[in-house]
Amino acid sequence: MKHIILLVMIALVPFSCFSQETPKKDKEQHEMKPSKNEDGEWDLTVIDTQFDYFLSAVAKPISQYTESYLKTKNTFLVNEWNSYYYSGRYRNIIESGIDYDPKENYGIKFEYKLYQVFAYVNWKYKLRLNGLSGSDAIR
Repeated sequence: MKHIILLVMIALVPFSCFSQETPKKDKEQHEMKPSKNEDGEWDLTVIDTQFDYFLSAVAKPISQYTESYLKTKNTFLVNEWNSYYYSGRYRNIIESGIDYDPKENYGIKFEYKLYQVFAYVNWKYKLRLNGLSGSDAIR
């Protein structure tokens, strides 16, 4: 009887080693997604203390852009960004992909902020992004 109990316990050990929870895929864990704020407007949260400084002191004002211009640029830049992310290029800078739907009407404030994220990464880390206009890119 002792041998049967011992065999059953040995047989159950591998099952106890398996994780109860299956981890999400890497892509799902590292995806920046736009969200709506309390006013129903699209918003993007940037968790970098220097980004607010960049927006107020370095970036061009929102009045110098049109929404269609920013949407066109963002579509190109998001594709470039995501290709770097999924290829593993610039891992020390690009830590997440961006979930962006060019057919969605995000509004000029969101489009501006997203575009400035790319300009900020160029400004802070000197990462050249081909979609940035010449006046927004740091050379």
